[in-house]
Amino acid sequence: MKVVIVDTECANLTSVRFAIERLGYSCTVTDDADAIRAADRVILPGVGTAAAAMRNLQRKQLVDVLKSLEQPVLGICLGMQLMTSHSEEGDVECLGLIPSLTKRLEVGELPLPHMGWNTSMPTNSNPLLKTAEQYCYFVHSYAVAVDEYTIAEAEYGQRFASMIRHNNYFGAQFHPERSGKVGESILREFLEAKLC
Repeated sequence: MKVVIVDTECANLTSVRFAIERLGYSCTVTDDADAIRAADRVILPGVGTAAAAMRNLQRKQLVDVLKSLEQPVLGICLGMQLMTSHSEEGDVECLGLIPSLTKRLEVGELPLPHMGWNTSMPTNSNPLLKTAEQYCYFVHSYAVAVDEYTIAEAEYGQRFASMIRHNNYFGAQFHPERSGKVGESILREFLEAKLC
């Protein structure tokens, strides 16, 4: 199986790569369009700002590549937000792979970013997180609103989508690579399940 992690220059690629390798799979970190198209599974990680990440994807001419993929694609943290249509962070148009919106969390007196362990409650249609609510590790200030593409949700001052899906595109707002056995299970399902 060919697993590719997209090099966005806005991510901790090493921790994601190690998590995949711990499951017994090799993976390639690349921004090469042909390698991304040829992969069986594609992972789009990200940390930082949506505007910077979108600039990098545009500069690397990867926007159309990512939009054309038919194999399963998993966006992690900022990578999930990049899959949406628009982010309030920098008022930037994103990839539009999942027709949802990314907005700043409204948390009242709670500190931002939302950082640490929180429960993620799957819906019935979640092929990656099949069990009851699970603790996952989050670091973010922006989130996707709960809508028809939500396959798991969490709460921090407000409800938000902790996982989303549209066709072959999946997103996790939390970091599966930092979420212990739960994250390992999610990554294994992404790599091994028949998802599309």
